[in-house]
Amino acid sequence: MSELMDIIKDPTMDYQQRCIALAKYAENLEDHIVLSDRTKYFQEKQVVTAMGEGASPYRPRYVTMDFEKFFAQGSKFLELEPPKDIWEAVSDLMIIYHHIPGVTMQPVYIGHLDRLLEPFYTTYEETKRAVKMLLMHLDRTIPDSFCHCDIGPKDTRVGRIILELSAEMQRPVPNMSLIYNEETPDDFALEAIKTGLITAKPSFVNDAMYRKEWGSNYCIASCYNVLPVGGGGYTLGRMNLRYLEEITHSREELMGGLLKEAVLCECEIIDKRIQFIVDDCHFFENSFLAEEGLISRDKFVGMFGIVGLAELVNGVLHAEKQEDRYGTGEEANTFGEQILDVIHETVASYQPKYGKIFMHGQVGISTDVGTTPNVRVPVGEEPEFYQHLAVTARMQKNFETGVGDLFPFDATAKKNPQAVLDVIKGAFAMNMRYFSFYSKDTDVIRVTGYLVKLSEIEEYNKGKAVLDNTTNFGSGAKEGLKIMQRKVRGFEYA
Repeated sequence: MSELMDIIKDPTMDYQQRCIALAKYAENLEDHIVLSDRTKYFQEKQVVTAMGEGASPYRPRYVTMDFEKFFAQGSKFLELEPPKDIWEAVSDLMIIYHHIPGVTMQPVYIGHLDRLLEPFYTTYEETKRAVKMLLMHLDRTIPDSFCHCDIGPKDTRVGRIILELSAEMQRPVPNMSLIYNEETPDDFALEAIKTGLITAKPSFVNDAMYRKEWGSNYCIASCYNVLPVGGGGYTLGRMNLRYLEEITHSREELMGGLLKEAVLCECEIIDKRIQFIVDDCHFFENSFLAEEGLISRDKFVGMFGIVGLAELVNGVLHAEKQEDRYGTGEEANTFGEQILDVIHETVASYQPKYGKIFMHGQVGISTDVGTTPNVRVPVGEEPEFYQHLAVTARMQKNFETGVGDLFPFDATAKKNPQAVLDVIKGAFAMNMRYFSFYSKDTDVIRVTGYLVKLSEIEEYNKGKAVLDNTTNFGSGAKEGLKIMQRKVRGFEYA
């Protein structure tokens, strides 16, 4: 069968999922991005890619609109006045979510929900009913766990309701982050941890680090992507360092110019795709979000994603013994840091036509086999817990548009959430940027950056259609990324 007929007849897709797949098929029919021969070479070697965004990108990959401005002014295009109560606020959000473009055709950022809805709090009962309706609407109409909301850092009544409902509903949508800083009280953080051990969310964000780079007006979108509010990410290019290792003959060749050359070729892809979105597709000239000031071109950035650092380091150093390999061996870890510094310096010095490009630790994709996401230690090679945290924090310093690692816990964590909070505080003190966790005995788990229900993966693997679009990604990642074989941590004294 043709690719078109494969989509139309796929029994694992419902109607909406087929529409999305057909749109992607059409987008790939023509390729208008002209690249240099050297960049094409690295593409053929799978070192640099455009992350499946489509050959003719007609909108930014991630749009992180300003919801607070939307609440303050309403929308002329949508004929909405500023909301006056909790029900109007929830209704307005449910309306505008379906007008936010993006690579998944779903919104990847749905707002700082506790901060947005706290001014409309009435009673606990009414507010909980309204918030539950919103969360249910999201799960049923935007069934994609790249859809992400933020809460915190302050303790709010709505924030606690969101945590309570997340634990009760146990759904993968929306994904969620807690912005954590010195203003976050321990009892609120502990409630977030208790919820996370039931439903794998929220993750914790080291606000102090990101505030230095972005100020206070940033958000977490999609998996753990850090982007300016009122803007977004034009495009996410991906550099697979594992495949760079396959064409590298020595450490000297890599650091002597090959690495930098490959980085510049990925930057070219990002730059050319941004130009196509802005100059050829005239996205901002044809968006009511831009016309009404809810997004602005100067708040969009390019994203330079990387995966496979572990494979590059181990391959170039011919590190076979565990004590010599990335994550454990000091020479390997130092070499990994040097590689990241070269990438960061090269990306930072590149001048695209629009905006700037920043590094991103890409979470991996379902078809990755033998490639470790971003700068993580490979599954099965994790060192003891403190060293694992230390090397993770050490490698995350250059990733301004987000990077993350995740840690499954055993049942002892539920008995002692304070121990988990102490671990998070210690990790953030070492400058880890983002901390995700889940309990190994729950149905909702975090795959790489997004969430899935294991029960839905089982249904999908039986050839049945399921609600969440990301379940098919989770099915592939379960095998390729060995997500069920991660080292589980516990607390003996719990």
